[in-house]
Amino acid sequence: MNALRHSLVARIVAYLVLISSLALASIGLTVVMANSTRGNAAAINEAGALRLAGARIIHALSLADAEPLDRVLALENRLDSTTLEARSHCDVIGRQAADNINAALEQLRDRFHRHVVPAVDAAENGGRAQRTRATAQLNAYIREVDRFVALRARTTEARISLMGTTQVVFLGIVALLLLVALVDMRRSLARPVRRLMELSRQFSQRRFDGRSHFASRNEMGKLGRTLDHMAAELDVSYQALEDRVAQKTAELERHNHALQIIHDSSHALYGGGNDLCASAAPLLRRLENVLDIGPIVLSLHNEHDGSDMEILATHSPERPLYCRDLDCFACLGTDDDTSGANNIPLVDANARALVLPMVAGRLTLGYLTVSYLKAPGASTHRLLNTLADQLATAIYLEQRIEEQQQLSLIKERTIIARELHDSLAQSLSYLKMQVARLERMQTKGLPAERQTEVIGDLREGLNSAYRQLRELLTTFRLSLDKSGLQPALEQTVQEFSERLEFDIELIYQVPPHLLSANEEVHLLQITREALANTVKHAHAHWARVSLTFRQARLHLAIEDDGIGLENDDSPPMHYGLVIMRDRARHIDAQLDLHNRAGGGTGVHLYMTPLADRLIKEESL
Repeated sequence: MNALRHSLVARIVAYLVLISSLALASIGLTVVMANSTRGNAAAINEAGALRLAGARIIHALSLADAEPLDRVLALENRLDSTTLEARSHCDVIGRQAADNINAALEQLRDRFHRHVVPAVDAAENGGRAQRTRATAQLNAYIREVDRFVALRARTTEARISLMGTTQVVFLGIVALLLLVALVDMRRSLARPVRRLMELSRQFSQRRFDGRSHFASRNEMGKLGRTLDHMAAELDVSYQALEDRVAQKTAELERHNHALQIIHDSSHALYGGGNDLCASAAPLLRRLENVLDIGPIVLSLHNEHDGSDMEILATHSPERPLYCRDLDCFACLGTDDDTSGANNIPLVDANARALVLPMVAGRLTLGYLTVSYLKAPGASTHRLLNTLADQLATAIYLEQRIEEQQQLSLIKERTIIARELHDSLAQSLSYLKMQVARLERMQTKGLPAERQTEVIGDLREGLNSAYRQLRELLTTFRLSLDKSGLQPALEQTVQEFSERLEFDIELIYQVPPHLLSANEEVHLLQITREALANTVKHAHAHWARVSLTFRQARLHLAIEDDGIGLENDDSPPMHYGLVIMRDRARHIDAQLDLHNRAGGGTGVHLYMTPLADRLIKEESL
């Protein structure tokens, strides 16, 4: 009983077994009752034949037939047939009915043998009175057969009625069991399943606060309690997961904000010069507010003596030791209070520090010291490493740019000194020798005609030196006023176009930053010297300057449609051509001068540029 009370499956099996058993019992009883009525129809038919035989005997007696005794013998044989006998059955009703039928049959047989047979025998040889008496006995016999038939019919009807009653009883019991089973299944199965479906819909909507509240001890109750326990654990886990997701989302938003700050501050960081207070201090302050860290100290490493110099500290109570601007309060105050008098957070005594090296290649440029109360996570640590790398890159590039600017300044001075030495210094040396020669002539008292010749050479030398000085000033002004060779060539072409009174074509197809400053100066001077020769000697109406770079070679061409050279194979070696060849030799270039096929002169220079790079020491 405990199994039926506590197990839904056991109850379902019990209901199925009971209903099946009742159905089988009903079918079995029906089969038994149907078998018990077997032979009743044959017996009734046989009884009908007995009545018919009796009626024929009466008819034969009325016609004075001589064969009634034969008919009586046939009737006796039928009456003794076992078909008329009722078989006994296992049930009480069946046995009693069979006994009654057999008793009636015995009475019928007894009447036939005791009364009918003697009366028919007497009537066969007797007179009218014997026939009347035989007819009366036969009619009594027929009425007895009718009672026997009626008894058999009532017995069959009783069997059929009992079979129907049995079917109705079993059907009622089965219906009652079905009703009980339906009520039980509705209470123990349908309602819990409906509640579980509601809970499943709630769980699919991420609502884990619903409970089944099943108190039964069957399978559905155990399932409901297990589901309640699982829902409670899921609710706790989901809440914890939501809290974690919210925390991670806030952390990601904070880190994205920090990355956006680094990205937005990159322009100021890389373009702020060597003023880290103006470029890095606002960036570090904003990161402190976003990441909940600070203060941050930036120190630079001196590679010569190995010392570290603190140059920037956010929210510092005092200025760094190496502060260069006493009017700057970036380290002392906040962005809103530039005076540094208010809102200066003190460093907590329990704060810890994270030291991040700022490394570029193999060079250690400094250290970024970050104070914190709550240990930063892995993502925050990676973000601070990114910040340190960006600061290291900015500092490294700034140092290399300053070094390159110093090298460029030294190169410019070297180029100016060489140009002065190659041109103006030689002319002055020539003038100095002519002055010494003139002094010796005057000391020796030579004639004035010879001294006049020396004075003419002095005048010509002074003019040449003055012209060279003007060319040098023009060249260096073009080189220093605008960056790059292209603007200088454009200004040179414009200058000589005005002197020639027609526009000179300019073709410039050279990648930026290809040439060194020395190469640019020599190429510009060669171009100016060639255009000066065009102005003086060519009598041209068209000219073109072309500077192109193809297949790792630079080609400079200055062409005109003037009178050309007298001897194409051996150009004149006057002073300007000598200077051009000397300049070409200085930059390892090949210089060719020849007449153009269409008339005029062409100056062509071929070289492979060897440009200096911005940073040679280390690659980042």
